[in-house]
Amino acid sequence: MNALEIRNLTKSYPGFTLDHLNLTLPCGCILGLIGENGAGKSTAIKLILDMIRKDSGTVTILGRDNAEQIESIKEEIGVVTDEAGIPECLTVEQVGKVMKHTFRNWDEAEYARLIRKLSLPEKKQFRDFSRGMKMKLAIAVAMSHNSRLLILDEATSGLDPVVRDEVVEMFSDFTRNENHSILISSHIVSDLEKLCDYVAFLHQGKLLLCEEKDRLLDEYGLIHCTAEELRNLPADAVRYKKENPYGVEAMVRRDGIPDGVHVSPISIEELFVFMVKEAQ
Repeated sequence: MNALEIRNLTKSYPGFTLDHLNLTLPCGCILGLIGENGAGKSTAIKLILDMIRKDSGTVTILGRDNAEQIESIKEEIGVVTDEAGIPECLTVEQVGKVMKHTFRNWDEAEYARLIRKLSLPEKKQFRDFSRGMKMKLAIAVAMSHNSRLLILDEATSGLDPVVRDEVVEMFSDFTRNENHSILISSHIVSDLEKLCDYVAFLHQGKLLLCEEKDRLLDEYGLIHCTAEELRNLPADAVRYKKENPYGVEAMVRRDGIPDGVHVSPISIEELFVFMVKEAQ
């Protein structure tokens, strides 16, 4: 069983359409949904959570239809958005008491463990937390009711590098259990590159690709050469090129480049930028 299956999911607004989105997240894996601001990431997540009505398509979460069984599914999903949604007057201790009466599977011991791990003050009101502390508390809540799937919408945006690294480590620990999975959206591609097993590129409401991260990094690379040298390469191996006064930088398929031509590694961020430009 997959943690998440999305088939032909479509939602139209004036001036924007999320167009026939297809994604699969296997259990035990982390899928990163990458896209610039306005690409449709938050729309996709709202549709997954049945917060807005879809025009067409299906969403299956942990083997169940999200529209028909969303109430039972919510017990097994931990959700974190860029706004934590916790009342500002509450302390960490009070949040735990509220959540105990919100989730049937609330795990007080796990919540206490995460609070200690994250060094969050139990008596301090939420309004007095830094942004990083607020996000860490929201993540602790999401992970403390025996969630099988975490859905994270820009949960690392606005965090300083030290806090982001700490949060990314927590997500990696979560998926060491093969029954746990994560869907995380972000425009901070470096976070997802360290974390994800699969990446999906979303641009202007359209899915450019969804693939295993390691396979993509093995399949594509960068070459730096002259315009003449580029013309001598197989045209079908060159996916995108960028010329400047010093030569040409091109994204290529490694298996189409002749032996002897040096191909440098490509990052997921570079790959995304090149594919967006290719799609324009």
